Amino acid sequence: MENPMQHSQSKLFITNMMESAIRIGLLFILIVWTYDIIKPFVIPVLWGAIIAVALMPLTQKLERALKGRRGLAATILALASITLLITPFVLVSSSIFDGVSHTIAVLQSGEIKIPGPTQKIADIPLIGDKLFEAWALFSTNLEKAVIHFLPQIKATVGTMAGVLGSGVGTLVMFIVSLAIAGGFMAHAEKSAAAVSTVAVKVVGKHGEEWTTLIAATIRSVLLGVVGVAFIQAILIGSALFTFSIPAAGLFTFIVFILGIAQLPPLLVVLPLIFYVFSTHDSTPATIFTVWVIIAGVSDSFLKPMLMGRGVDVPMPVILIGAIGGMISAGIIGLFLGAVVLAIWYELFITWLKSEDGRDKEAIGDDAKDEANPLVSAPAHSGADE
Repeated sequence: MENPMQHSQSKLFITNMMESAIRIGLLFILIVWTYDIIKPFVIPVLWGAIIAVALMPLTQKLERALKGRRGLAATILALASITLLITPFVLVSSSIFDGVSHTIAVLQSGEIKIPGPTQKIADIPLIGDKLFEAWALFSTNLEKAVIHFLPQIKATVGTMAGVLGSGVGTLVMFIVSLAIAGGFMAHAEKSAAAVSTVAVKVVGKHGEEWTTLIAATIRSVLLGVVGVAFIQAILIGSALFTFSIPAAGLFTFIVFILGIAQLPPLLVVLPLIFYVFSTHDSTPATIFTVWVIIAGVSDSFLKPMLMGRGVDVPMPVILIGAIGGMISAGIIGLFLGAVVLAIWYELFITWLKSEDGRDKEAIGDDAKDEANPLVSAPAHSGADE
């Protein structure tokens, strides 16, 4: 039969267990509610932190030029970045709107004249014949061509509308992120101290080192991914404008986006090469082809030069993290993936060094024991004497 002491202990255990379960449940509910509240701000805050880390060196230079006015320097950079972000979007949007308006006006007037394809189009390997037939159909009987390709046209228009809508949403998100970045840059010391304190609390003595590593990794990815994409866009865009390619600005912007997304710019360049060969003489078309192909593959030697600078982490680790992060989490994964892999690499190196240190310490202790005659000499008992 259970004695009163055991009954009291059992009752106290059940009471404590129920109270703990209730507290954990309430804490879980509070965390879920909190996450639902802050969820819309998570991505803009992350982007704001990334942008602030990337622009901090420029903010410090501008601060010195403004005689120590950090807030003004951060505000100027944030507003300049917002302007640089909005301007190309407005130009591209107005170009698309003008193109659509002109197309609608031409369709309403009924005066549509599409030039027929040349034999060079038919000579293109693999796709030349089908491209020649489709182009010829549009040039000779537009109404029949539209009816024939109506499903593809609807799908393309729907895709373009979706891309434009998501582009507007992304633009708004980045404007908010730049405003948040301005706040981070204006209070950089306090923000860095808070992050370092949290990092030390979470991971221990290496927390402050890892915050420095995270900042350096973000700058490395920005330079090696966004910087390379910008260089490629400039090189290819200059070729497009030089040879008077229609919608050269739009194609340049697409090349820049593809470069950030780690997709080859040749996806845009190859169709343009076919277009140039069909509309230009052989010599300028060949020059254009060599120009854009060299620019398209320039990332193969630019990334090893730019990515990983200032970071004591091998470039392949950062590159794999950036590509894998982008595949799993989108554009922001470029930075988060590189940061995560860089931290894991540092953890691995720290673990290896700690194991080497233990081995060396053990070897050192053995050497000291051998060198000490009182330790190495066998003890003699009185019986031996």
